[in-house]
Amino acid sequence: MKFTDGFWLMRDGVRASYATEVRDLHVSDDHVTAYAAVRRVEHRGHTLNSPLLTVECFSPAEGVIGVRATHHAGKAHRGPEFALPGADAGGGGFARTRRDGSVTELTSGPLTVRLDRDGPWGLTFLDADGRRLTAVESKGTAFVEDASGAHHMVAQLALAVGEQVYGLGERFTPFVRNGQSVDIWQADGGTSSEQAYKNVPFHLSSRGYGVFVNHPGRVSYEVGSESVGQVQFSVEDQSLEYYVVAGPTPKEVLARYTALTGRPALPPAWSFGLWLTTSFCTSYDEETVVSFVDGMAEREIPLSVFHFDCFWMREYQWSDFQWDPDTFPDPQGMLARLKERGLRVSMWINPYIGQKSALFAEGAALGHLVRRPDGDVWQWDLWQAGMALVDFTSPEARAWFQSKLKVLLDQGVDCFKTDFGERVPTDVVWHDGSDPERMHNYYAQLYNECVFELLEKERGHGEAVVFARSATAGGQKYPVHWGGDCFASFEAMAESLRGGLSLGLSGFGFWSHDIGGFEGTPEPAVFKRWLAFGLLSSHSRLHGNMSYRVPWEFGEEAVDVARQFTELKHRLMPYLYAAAVEAHRTGVPLMRPMLLEFPGDPGCRPLDRQYMLGPDLLVAPVFSADGEVEFYLPEGEWTHLLTGARVAGPVWRRETYGFDGLPLYVRPGAVLPLGADDQRPDGDWLDGLTLLVQPDADGAVVSVPDPAGAEAARFTVVRDAGAVRVAAAGTDRPFRVRVVGAGSAGGTGEVVVPLR
Repeated sequence: MKFTDGFWLMRDGVRASYATEVRDLHVSDDHVTAYAAVRRVEHRGHTLNSPLLTVECFSPAEGVIGVRATHHAGKAHRGPEFALPGADAGGGGFARTRRDGSVTELTSGPLTVRLDRDGPWGLTFLDADGRRLTAVESKGTAFVEDASGAHHMVAQLALAVGEQVYGLGERFTPFVRNGQSVDIWQADGGTSSEQAYKNVPFHLSSRGYGVFVNHPGRVSYEVGSESVGQVQFSVEDQSLEYYVVAGPTPKEVLARYTALTGRPALPPAWSFGLWLTTSFCTSYDEETVVSFVDGMAEREIPLSVFHFDCFWMREYQWSDFQWDPDTFPDPQGMLARLKERGLRVSMWINPYIGQKSALFAEGAALGHLVRRPDGDVWQWDLWQAGMALVDFTSPEARAWFQSKLKVLLDQGVDCFKTDFGERVPTDVVWHDGSDPERMHNYYAQLYNECVFELLEKERGHGEAVVFARSATAGGQKYPVHWGGDCFASFEAMAESLRGGLSLGLSGFGFWSHDIGGFEGTPEPAVFKRWLAFGLLSSHSRLHGNMSYRVPWEFGEEAVDVARQFTELKHRLMPYLYAAAVEAHRTGVPLMRPMLLEFPGDPGCRPLDRQYMLGPDLLVAPVFSADGEVEFYLPEGEWTHLLTGARVAGPVWRRETYGFDGLPLYVRPGAVLPLGADDQRPDGDWLDGLTLLVQPDADGAVVSVPDPAGAEAARFTVVRDAGAVRVAAAGTDRPFRVRVVGAGSAGGTGEVVVPLR
């Protein structure tokens, strides 16, 4: 929200009160509390009839410093609050304070905040070397009353020259947030607007720090867009709390942020295979489903998951979680037959209950539906006629909802697509008394948590996975998330990638999208290019709205492309699942913006049409029918995985590809483990394992996990005179080593390949 009228004036009816000078300071071993007047106090009379802001500095975790600015402290806290599993309410010994004359410092790990009591109001954040990262300057702590009388708490953090800002959730606007106004407010707005399904009040800076605003309601950002040298964020509240998160690298920022808010669960290995759906508004029944599955098998396209979208239930009755008997007369038998073919099954659900559903009357009678202040059930006709909303703040309502889903799990369903969760009203009363404005964004968290917890309970730890559309901070704990309703065009393909990379920089480890686009029917060229992109993403799903997405609908070449890249993804699974384990343990996403792997290369910072898939594979999707693509290779000699071509960077490249190719380069110095099984994603990855070794690899250590995420084997690669030597630990299984540009050899324990 903008409050000023240019640099000098305020907008009509707006009054701002800025922290100006420190009047009192309380310092303990790990906490600093400053009382800041909003004017210069020149005599005792100035202390009367004038506000005082309370500003606290503390550390909830190592390398994280919190700032809480409060005007009136008497406001009731109705919740919800972000769950912060990594925060230590007792201080945890993370922070220490130091006083030197008028200067007070609080340090936590490599991060320090400095306050000079004798100077004008401000806070300076310093890294371990004493370098200024950012600062709260003269207008950086304030409360503002707007023309309507609403009270806003406002903070600003200074931007350095050339500093770039990323994140704030899955956003489809330009990748670098500088110059944008962003509202953290869940909306069902598609992928081609400023609205977003996944709003996360966390941004990451190119200077090696991040900032998390600990407020689940609407947070309004002005990223160099009101005061061009500041990131401003504000909330309509009496208090504003934010955390500055240390790096110095972007990976370390994400590691600390996700340690605080929650790390992604590790999705099961089978979920990384190809998903095929019925699509949404198409006509389908069991015969259609069988024809799709048969068609994939006949064309030798490996398939891992089949998904039933909305119309598995009867019209007007979403959700009642009952199969439509006219189209699926024997659902349990059908599921059993699909499972016999080695398929997992996914079902579409949402948290809305249409009035025609039998669950509406049941839920209303039990008090499980959200109500208006007058006690009536909240309803409207958008999406489903007379629909209501499940109240997940009620433990009884959560158990009731889970009991309906358990019936499906007992029938053989493996996972759920948790659609919707964004259009949440604010004129309602929640069971636990939550503030409706704060609950609007947070609802998605409770919804996905409810479903994910059921899956973990019923399917076991490590087997739970959802396909979720909406999320907020902490939602990364419940993967996977997909990009929502995009158009079937190259432009939408590019905006989807932008959103996914933005989400990855907001702490989410796993992300997918609708291959071919959701709205409309893609041209064959769009579909084939999207296939390559989708099968080189974290998770891969064929899905559309009014038309099917089976590859043969788009020609025989599309069938070949689907087969080729599905098989390639399966061969990459030893590598991909190791990167998935890393995402689970550190919060670093599987699909990585270039700046995550190359933070010291300024050329990588704005790139949003290419990415690193794991640490060592560069992917540049082709966004054109003619196959021309422009991309950037950082320093070193890169190897094209499919062609073996070697290219030295740093360099911008313009290349042209057929539908069976795209820029897919292996990083200099990398060792890429490749499986032999190209038919399934969750096989025995050590069976026929090949290590693709770059000739400049030296000292590399590569782990190959098993499908449960445990380390199955470890390989150490060193250069030894004129040879590459690879030693295996943890396994006596045979493996093969292929050195790029040299020969190959196989063996157990240790393999030596001469360089020539």
